[in-house]
Formats: sequence, C-alpha cells, structure tokens
Amino acid sequence: MLSQPRTDPSPSAHDRVYRGLRARIMHGDLMPGHAMTLRGIGNEFGVSMTPAREALRRLVAEGALSMSASGRVATPELSAERIEELAALRTLIEVELASRALPRAHMALIDRLQAINAGLAGRIEAHDPVGYIRTNLEFHRTLYLRAQAPAMLAMAETVWLQLGPTMRQLYGRLRHKELPPYHRMIIAALKEGDEPGLRLAVRSDVTQGLKMLLS
Repeated sequence: MLSQPRTDPSPSAHDRVYRGLRARIMHGDLMPGHAMTLRGIGNEFGVSMTPAREALRRLVAEGALSMSASGRVATPELSAERIEELAALRTLIEVELASRALPRAHMALIDRLQAINAGLAGRIEAHDPVGYIRTNLEFHRTLYLRAQAPAMLAMAETVWLQLGPTMRQLYGRLRHKELPPYHRMIIAALKEGDEPGLRLAVRSDVTQGLKMLLS
C-alpha cells in the first residue's frame, strides 16, 4: 500500500512558525545575511514545508527577510542609508505613539517601565545583545500599548522587525557599560505629564541611540 502524503497543516501551524521566526528576527537572534531554508525551518518547528514556505513569504513581504533572484532567503544586510531611513520612521511613529499614551500613563505603567528599564542594566553588564534588544522593545511596547493605536503600533513593530538583525550586529560591537539616559528621561516626562519633554526624550532615544551604535 502506498503511504499517504503528509496533509497540509492547520493554519495554526503556519502561524506558529511565522510568530516564532518573527520574534527571533525582531529580537536579533539572527545576524544579517543569515540564510533560511524550508528544510531547516521545518526541522526546527516540526512542520512540513507548507507552513515554512508561507511563513517565509509573509516575512519577505514585511521586509524582515530578503529574497534574491535565485530564490535564496536571508535576513537583510542593510545599508547605512536604509538604517537611517528606518530610524526616521521609528522617530515619526514612536513620538506620536508616546504622545497618545501620555494621557493614560498611570503610576502602575510608570512602575512597570522602571522595572523593565532596571533589567536593561543587567543585559548591558552581561553583554547580552539579544536580551538587551528584547528588553528594550518590551519597554517601548509597554508604553505604546497605552496609546490604544493598534495600526500605528503595528507599523512600529514592522520597523523593529526590519531592523532586528542589524541592531544585533551593532549591539554586538557595543563596549560601554552605562545605561543610556533616554529611558529615564521618558519616565520623568511621564511622571510630570510633560508632553514636549516626552516627545524629545523618545526622539533622542531613537536618534541618539542609533548614532551611539554607529559611531
């Protein structure tokens, strides 16, 4: 008797692969130029090639992965101009998200942001770039969720996704042990209800932080 072919997986299998790869890329688990194969993804997640293929297609469409003319799929290697473009997008979107979050910034949120920020110091001390990126994005996402602007937050996450491998590469070269001051500035502005100060702090966190990494 002929063996039965593997049936197409349920949509949940595709979603599991997509979300798993998306998190790894966004948090910098993968360096720029890391190649992806259907077989490798299938083995990693325990699925057939169909959900692996669909997950890759979604990530390519989002700019998280690049596909060459030969069909090779890999994490992108961004030019300096592309990095600056994405940083400019981060600034535009995230300043607006922070501004919209300010009226809903209760003390529980501020306490949570302070706790997350305290965890960043340990990531720097341990020279853990992936942990630093993950914790840094947790800080920003926690604040921006209070904006109640899901479409805008989704746009910010798409930019984070495209920058993930490059940020890993940059943080991997970082040698300083001091926590950048911009998160403390954000928290202080939230406490004071200072919208101009908050907008400046978020803008500085994105632009000055990137300059520090690129220098």
